[in-house]
Amino acid sequence: MRIAVVSILLAVSAAVTGVVVVAFDLFRPHRDTAQLLIGTALLWLLFAAALVALRGVRGRAVGVLILAGSLLIGGAAMAGPPNTSTDSARYAWDGVVQNAGISPYAYVPADERLDDLRPTWLFPAPTEIDGALVCTGERIATVQRDSGEPLCSALNRTTVPTIYPPAAEIYFAAVRAVVGSDAGYWPLQLTGLLLSLGITGMLLVGMRRRGIDQRHAALWAWCPLVATEGITNSHVDLLGVAFTLAAVFWVSSGKRVRGGIMLGVAIGVKLIPAIAAPAMLKRQGWKVVVAAAATFALLYVPYVLSTGIAVLGYLPGYLSEEGYEDGSRFALVSLIAPGGAGIVLVAVLLAGLAAFTIWKTDPERPWLGQLVMIGGTLLILSPRYPWYALLLLPFVALSGRWEWLAIPLALTLRLLVPSLTVTRVSLAVALLVIVVVSVRRAGPGALGRGRAALARIGSRAPDRQRSAEN
Repeated sequence: MRIAVVSILLAVSAAVTGVVVVAFDLFRPHRDTAQLLIGTALLWLLFAAALVALRGVRGRAVGVLILAGSLLIGGAAMAGPPNTSTDSARYAWDGVVQNAGISPYAYVPADERLDDLRPTWLFPAPTEIDGALVCTGERIATVQRDSGEPLCSALNRTTVPTIYPPAAEIYFAAVRAVVGSDAGYWPLQLTGLLLSLGITGMLLVGMRRRGIDQRHAALWAWCPLVATEGITNSHVDLLGVAFTLAAVFWVSSGKRVRGGIMLGVAIGVKLIPAIAAPAMLKRQGWKVVVAAAATFALLYVPYVLSTGIAVLGYLPGYLSEEGYEDGSRFALVSLIAPGGAGIVLVAVLLAGLAAFTIWKTDPERPWLGQLVMIGGTLLILSPRYPWYALLLLPFVALSGRWEWLAIPLALTLRLLVPSLTVTRVSLAVALLVIVVVSVRRAGPGALGRGRAALARIGSRAPDRQRSAEN
């Protein structure tokens, strides 16, 4: 009966995922915000119900249900094109350019020298309306070029260089080398599904070997964020998560050089996995740092040789655009330290959090430290995009600390309702949930240990008093 209940909940979750992907998006003139909010809330409620129902399942059925649910929900997430982001269009274009023998950092997508490479699904021809050429269709933006004719583009930021590091670019080129330039969004969705399943398998195996309850792997495998942002919208963060998780398992097993190599690749996918590093540095951390730095540098070598300093791409402009340069992006920190003071406070908080993580982390079980480091960083920086929280989810699973799911929920709300007030309230609620549940986890046991320590101190007091009198 319990297995049947879980199976039904997973089937319903898959059905709702498919409906949300097909029916609603943020690219229409009137954004489907209300529908996406309702659909997202329903998906998270079904996710929570399935997790509760799974608690009563034992044995091999746990692994089967977790993998089956990951496949079913992930497959449903491929039912339609991206509905909250156009990033995967840029991924596809970078792959097309590279397979033509051109560095993705060399030219902006709007450059007329690349016109012969343009697939129509990324750059559709403009339509003539009342004698004027107009770009039409969802996800299609209009870019005015020097020639005076509009360029219709499915990419975001068509007039700036790419921002992605070399490991991500290699991934984009590899996918397009297999399927060609004319395939649409589905190839990256499929690789997203395969990455999601691979991470689920890594968690199940790693948990079994370390005596962790495998049911916690469902916190990753069935999470709506993985399906919607990892698969539907195909964010490359999933590749970074896979290499980060591999790094954690290697380092915690004492294989620090191998773990450092995996971490270097993860950072080469997207710089964000660097915040997973402090929890891996407590014991012989220099090996991890050297291996990661060397790997990261080697990944850049061919691109630097072909493009030079241009490999920085749009990264400086992106940081300024997102408000990290002037401190306006820090939703919670800006309440007490606006502007430049916020940048200083954020730097101090992140440095303190990293030092605390290194100090307190168990090197053989670093996932709790990584959970605190990554989750704390997300709360401090408060990014606009929920897919940054994909990196947090494996460590929620490994530690079993479900309360940290409040962070991806808050960031999802920030994407759908781009209001500073809503963002501050949702992040504050997430922080409150984490603190309250964490205190309850420490509860009676922590209080008991505290009372025992006080009793030991008290019992020694008379002895110290007699010694002083003598």
